[in-house]
Amino acid sequence: MSDRKYFGTDGIRGRVGEYPITPEFMLHLGWAAGQAFKRDGQRNSVLIGKDTRLSGYMFESALESGLSAAGVDVKLLGPMPTPAIAYLTRTFRASAGIVISASHNPHQDNGIKFFSPDGTKLDDALEAEIERWLDRPIEVCGAKELGKAFRVDDAPGRYVEFCKSTVPNEFSLEGLHIVLDCAHGATYHVAPKVFRELGATISVVGADPDGLNINLNVGSTHLGTLRQAVLEKQADLGIAFDGDGDRVLMVDRDGSEVDGDELLYVIASQRHAAGTLKGGVVGTLMTNLGVELALMEQGIEFERAKVGDRYVMERLIEKGWLLGGEGSGHMVIRDCTSTGDGIVSALQVLLAISHADSSLADLRRGMSKLPQKMINVRVDKRFDPLGRDDIVRAVATAEARLGGGGRVLLRASGTEPLIRVMTEGQDESEIVKIAEELAVVVENSRA
Repeated sequence: MSDRKYFGTDGIRGRVGEYPITPEFMLHLGWAAGQAFKRDGQRNSVLIGKDTRLSGYMFESALESGLSAAGVDVKLLGPMPTPAIAYLTRTFRASAGIVISASHNPHQDNGIKFFSPDGTKLDDALEAEIERWLDRPIEVCGAKELGKAFRVDDAPGRYVEFCKSTVPNEFSLEGLHIVLDCAHGATYHVAPKVFRELGATISVVGADPDGLNINLNVGSTHLGTLRQAVLEKQADLGIAFDGDGDRVLMVDRDGSEVDGDELLYVIASQRHAAGTLKGGVVGTLMTNLGVELALMEQGIEFERAKVGDRYVMERLIEKGWLLGGEGSGHMVIRDCTSTGDGIVSALQVLLAISHADSSLADLRRGMSKLPQKMINVRVDKRFDPLGRDDIVRAVATAEARLGGGGRVLLRASGTEPLIRVMTEGQDESEIVKIAEELAVVVENSRA
């Protein structure tokens, strides 16, 4: 994707008011997307949803105007989780879905994600086509062909019912006390309904969005608030979503954090035991080696894709497998949904707990994570770290020090101006030292 001007691994993202996250660009983007998605001989429509950021109102209006100028109808969903837009894009038979969100980033950032008519992330070719249209000036279609805008009032209820439909009718959460952390984001009004209607006793934090507090000391990137609530309320477990609801992490009854790698293992091992796994599991280059080793012990195949849930999905489709995910809490469960969905993934973990007649605390002990150290090096402009000779030499030296008992990974973030330095191995002090040394090499090389 190095030839792209705007798209990263998860759409377009940046600081509000700084190009391209401006109203002018969003107007142009709406028009360009409308042109790319339009199909002759039919009335085309695009869904727009957003998280709870204040800037979402501004960008929603700009995108709506651009799409209308391209002759495409717009259905406005309001604040809704990213996976809800994916689902509703399919059910409305829309030409595409657009999400206004910067996921786990703070309110000062925002971005755009797109979904295809079948509810999956756009492939590289379609993103490239949108960028080609962005190079052209806006040409407004005839007045009779302008797109119309509609408000979809029942979107939350439709999505709540979809989430519940991904577990068996007889499945119940009766007797479980669960704390939900909605990150003051897009799940604030739907997640509590899903879990309450399935019978759980619910306590909720992070469900009072004001447009500026999304992800602020809450949600899947700040588990301290959830951990404290679980311990204070003596709950069975806690569930944390990120700002747009496509990620989930958990806290067990003892207050221990359970990341996406562990949740993926819990679902995979239970499905394997039940004979419903259907193939292997796809992780990413960042997936902890402990997951791979634990799955191999059970005879479960494991493969790694590039970082990003879209690449996990691509590999799953290639293999004909159903289950994949990332340590960040993005999980793809293809027999349930078409993209990463925090609520649906959480329900699958709870289903695994129910089938095993155990607890999250017990099930996660089936795998041992290897020590892993991640350092994010901020750069002015993303670059390929393995395209620099000094960095390549430093990586080779680090790998030799680890021998065959560890891994070194350097990669440019697809969503932020960062170079991620990751080391993994048996000796925690050694991998921390190696990561810090590599980070210095990257910092010295970034100029």
